[in-house]
Amino acid sequence: MTLVRRHPVLSAVAVVLLLVVAVIGASAFTVWRAAHTDDASRVDRADIIIVLGAAQYGGTPSPVFVGRLDHALLLYRQGRADRVMVVGSNEPGDSTTEAQAGRDYLVSNGVPADAALAEPIGRTTYESLVGAASYMREHDLHTAFLVSDPWHNARIKRMASDLGIRGYASATWTSAAKSEDTRFTGYARETLAYLYYRVFGR
Repeated sequence: MTLVRRHPVLSAVAVVLLLVVAVIGASAFTVWRAAHTDDASRVDRADIIIVLGAAQYGGTPSPVFVGRLDHALLLYRQGRADRVMVVGSNEPGDSTTEAQAGRDYLVSNGVPADAALAEPIGRTTYESLVGAASYMREHDLHTAFLVSDPWHNARIKRMASDLGIRGYASATWTSAAKSEDTRFTGYARETLAYLYYRVFGR
């Protein structure tokens, strides 16, 4: 009987590839599971609702942004929190910020002006949550509903936790998740983003 000897380098490469596949698979499952978990189904109230910004055009929220804002409105009208904060800065050339455009939308749809907050800090999700966490510390707030698109849930909850926020993800399925292709792209992109954050913390 002839024994086939495996080359040690090839064996090592195979092991590394298997580990990479396993890590990516585990991350993809984490993202998928979080996307299909609405924390608002088990948590009645939080100190604040935080809406992650999205594109806006001259102060008019994009359809994706409107989906998030409408979900935040639903939570607010259900009495889930007394304040709603919209986060997000602007792109070069923008006349306003995502945060301000979102706040204006909330106020125009019935949220009292003193209950709608704009935190125009950050051009990334992490930077925006840093700004939100700073506001929450200054006002002795500890818990928040986090509103974005479903595939963001795992990453924004991890970021919020790392920043001292007890975050409850409650995503909208009515904005960016219009088709299976859109959802697949969202999951794939977010799996890599989640991995990147876990490795580099940004």
